[in-house]
Amino acid sequence: MMETNRNAARLLALAAACLCLPSHAAELGLARIFSDHAVLQRDQPLTIWGTADAGREVAVTLGGQTVTGSADARGKWRIALPPQPAGGPYNLKVSSGGHTVSRSDILIGDVYLCSGQSNMEFAVSNSTNAIGATWGANNTQLRYLNVQKTSAATPQEELKGEVAWTPLTPKTVGDASAVCYYMARSLQARYKIPVGFIHASWGGTTIQSWITADSLGTLADYQAGVAALAQYGADRAAGMRAEEVRNDAWWDAHDPAAAGQRGWRAPDFDDSAWPAVTPSGSWKDSGLAGFKDFDGVAWYRTSVTLTAEQARQANQLHLGPADTYDTTWVNGVRVGGSSTPWVWRDYDVPAGVFKPGRNVIAVRVLSGGQGGGLSGQPDSRGIGLAGGQRIALPAVWKVRRGSALKGLSVPPAPWDVPTSLTTLYNGMIAPLLGYKFKLAAWYQGESNAGAAQEYRTLLPLLMRDWRQRFGQPELPFMIAQLTTFGTPSKAPGQSGWAELRAAQAASVAGDAHAGLAVTLDVGDRYDIHPTQKTLVGERLARAARAVAYGEQIAPGSPYAVSAQRSGDDIVVTFRDTGGGLATYSSDRALGFEVCAGTACRYADARAAGDTVRLPGAATAEVTRVRYAWSDAPFVNLFSGDDLPAAPFELDVR
Repeated sequence: MMETNRNAARLLALAAACLCLPSHAAELGLARIFSDHAVLQRDQPLTIWGTADAGREVAVTLGGQTVTGSADARGKWRIALPPQPAGGPYNLKVSSGGHTVSRSDILIGDVYLCSGQSNMEFAVSNSTNAIGATWGANNTQLRYLNVQKTSAATPQEELKGEVAWTPLTPKTVGDASAVCYYMARSLQARYKIPVGFIHASWGGTTIQSWITADSLGTLADYQAGVAALAQYGADRAAGMRAEEVRNDAWWDAHDPAAAGQRGWRAPDFDDSAWPAVTPSGSWKDSGLAGFKDFDGVAWYRTSVTLTAEQARQANQLHLGPADTYDTTWVNGVRVGGSSTPWVWRDYDVPAGVFKPGRNVIAVRVLSGGQGGGLSGQPDSRGIGLAGGQRIALPAVWKVRRGSALKGLSVPPAPWDVPTSLTTLYNGMIAPLLGYKFKLAAWYQGESNAGAAQEYRTLLPLLMRDWRQRFGQPELPFMIAQLTTFGTPSKAPGQSGWAELRAAQAASVAGDAHAGLAVTLDVGDRYDIHPTQKTLVGERLARAARAVAYGEQIAPGSPYAVSAQRSGDDIVVTFRDTGGGLATYSSDRALGFEVCAGTACRYADARAAGDTVRLPGAATAEVTRVRYAWSDAPFVNLFSGDDLPAAPFELDVR
């Protein structure tokens, strides 16, 4: 009897222990990237992944091949199938514990990853030849997937939002990335295999947003920011408090009134004596006394009453854009800040910050020398609820001037889009790890044009970083060089865009698995988003034919390799001239300069075969030659096969 009682006690203890263990039951599923119509990379191991009960055996079947594996303790599984040639359509089937999940119309071919900022994001529907592209878009062998914009402090395992591979039809092509589509269309037509492209871009973003924390943290200038981001990712409240300490220190160093104004963000501060305003643009146009020509700091305050249920669900604050630098508090708790005037302020608010009853929102705005203020319309401001509903904020706010300040830029938080560190890699690239690609196409640089020298480090770092993460050490990268934008030069001078183009070219020249698409002739000096995307895509495709597919062709535009004295002249020698250089609309080439130190002047230039001669330019003081060195150069030097010569700067030998 005693032994029976002891056994019963053991069983009860075991049952209690089991109840304390975390549950690892998980519904059988595929990662969201594996939707119907997906394209998988041929001739590479096909890694498929998803969820299942912890420890459960999982079988994956595709193209007549079945491989088994097991879910780990977290209920996650990854199974690699042997490489397969181009083909399909197939069904992808996953089985475990008597349950089955399947996807249909799966193709095996080549997959391209396209990323960057707004010129890669630019849609087919807005491109110059959108009508023709739409009419000719029926192609069952060409599909795309648009990755939803997602910024995350830590690497994500799964894509957010709607994830769906989309076959190309006249109804669907308009939403595809124009540059990526025109590149993919050209290559698919040439090689006659299925092609899929994954597009993950975010307009206005810097390259630092797309590099992993591990890689970016190897650079001394970013170690503190990467560490702050890691703290924010591990404990958001602690990270935000630490950012507030850093932000307050900056304000104390730049605004003598900052410490005295800290009470203005407190919920119990009495703002009844402040004037009222309905912010709807520049504070200079508000009609308020003292704001007409004011540059500096202004504080805005408003309040909203929430029920207990609304306060429980409230998790976002929407303010619209602000000009230029804001810091925002809810009930005295810092919830966000941004440093870019066109970015809408959409701040996640932690649970418990909003309260039942009266809630106070305080915003400090520093103008950036433009209008200043909460520059959106009143209906752009509200509180977001977990269920998707929205509570409007009052149209009327209280406002008070702070210090008059000019020429200041508030340092952004490292998670602040569009200048964040690593967050777009975390949210939009990390969930793709396991997929294989034929190539990556990168169109970005406008937002880094003020720091071209640093870009010479960052672009190679990104290429090396992604190759390591995807397990493809020779993954080809096709780089779209910045086109023309801005005021044409009437005299030689400095150019941030020319320097960034040179950084892109140098990065490609130093990489055996990279190609460059020169785009000087298809820009728009009035619009940073030129609509002629067909040629950009086709030039990327040409680079891919040489670099990724191994065709024995020149990958792109003519490029200068030397500048030498020849008597009184300087002779610039080019490669990849397509049978010989040509000048359009003149017998002289525009855009050549000779430089002595920092002083440059335009030079007469005449093309002949593979060279351009600068008559009489070889004076003793001349040390350099450069070409198309301007934000928006006018150029007429082309190869024999109609590609614009690449801009350059060379020492004279």
